[in-house]
Amino acid sequence: MKAEIISVGTELLLGSTINTDAADVAVLLSEYGIDVYWQTVVGDNPGRVIEAVRRAKDRADLIITTGGLGPTCDDLTKAALAEAFGMQLELNTEEEAWLRGVFKKRGYPELTPNNLQQVWLPEGSTALRNDWGTAPGCYFERGGVRVIMLPGPPREVRPLLEHRVRPILAELSDAVIASHNVHFYGIGESEMEYRLRGYMEELTNPTLAPYAKSGECLVRVTAKARTAEEAEEMMAPVIERVKAMFGDLVYAVDGKDIAEHTVKLLIEKGVTIAAAESCTGGELQGRITDIPGASASLKGGVVVYTNEAKHLLLGIPTETLDKYGAVSREIAAELAERVRLKLGADLGVGVTGLAGPDGDGVHPVGTVFVSLSDGKRTWVREKHITDRDRKTVRLYACQNVFDMVRRYLAGLPVEQKRSDI
Repeated sequence: MKAEIISVGTELLLGSTINTDAADVAVLLSEYGIDVYWQTVVGDNPGRVIEAVRRAKDRADLIITTGGLGPTCDDLTKAALAEAFGMQLELNTEEEAWLRGVFKKRGYPELTPNNLQQVWLPEGSTALRNDWGTAPGCYFERGGVRVIMLPGPPREVRPLLEHRVRPILAELSDAVIASHNVHFYGIGESEMEYRLRGYMEELTNPTLAPYAKSGECLVRVTAKARTAEEAEEMMAPVIERVKAMFGDLVYAVDGKDIAEHTVKLLIEKGVTIAAAESCTGGELQGRITDIPGASASLKGGVVVYTNEAKHLLLGIPTETLDKYGAVSREIAAELAERVRLKLGADLGVGVTGLAGPDGDGVHPVGTVFVSLSDGKRTWVREKHITDRDRKTVRLYACQNVFDMVRRYLAGLPVEQKRSDI
């Protein structure tokens, strides 16, 4: 089955809104073995929407549109699709009654004409109730082409895909596509791909696809089968072989990123942590607190951007600061151990470095020292994150801290010899 996704909205063409809807739709289609051959983005212009739909219905078996179903004057998708397919719009009385109830609950006794237009749907279509907004989607088949229309806001599209569209796709598809992501830290995408190349060439189903993302890498393992259980059985030995090939460079299967993985490990093991940050300016603690439940592990922390702050808040002697300089292995070690003691945490971590654009006359821009202390031993990792902007240097510095902590918690060597990540 060939599918086309049509995203309607001038804001998408202008780049003022990122088109996450198309990605969400494509991911769901892939789960059911439905191939997306085309993605089209078109502005809020009825003529161009009609043109895009006519082109799509001549080449695709399934069309999914997002956007243009709301109450404003630029919500033109339904009328354009109806014209392209030679259909009329008709009032869906069930959706009308539902929408009137929604407005009444919200304290609006009257349903204005522009809001009522949301429940005028192509004749004979099946309404897709939108419990997360006010504009229903719809589904119909015409001339051998199946069409699913969805509103535009991602907060509505995602639950509609899960609860309304997924059952439709399950009926259309005779195959299941499942995938898992194997996450790596401490290796670049090119080296990872080089080491995997021979194995990738051996495989046809499942398949391996390497990706890079914000200083880490992942390999997506994908299998196509008759059932989800069969797909899982096919992927399991492939995942195990990939893990065996790369050892402790693999930190997780599935999940979001190394920050989430590490914080969840801290929570699971009941280990507390405190942080002292210089060049990252609180970003490390921010990433920790992004994870639900982080309060069980994060004792707190300090941002000690200047030497004065390092002395006043953590008690690092001025003589030590003058002797070694703020950007040094010695000061990184002091940060980790002193914040651990000050806040009574099991682990202390520290970050100091040069995010740029200026150096200090000793170290090049991108030099960072990250540290970990458990009260018995302190580890310091030196990194040279070259040719990167300030934001990326801070990001990579934080990720190195998470890598040290996850290695410690997993009983792996905390030291890492690579210097490019």
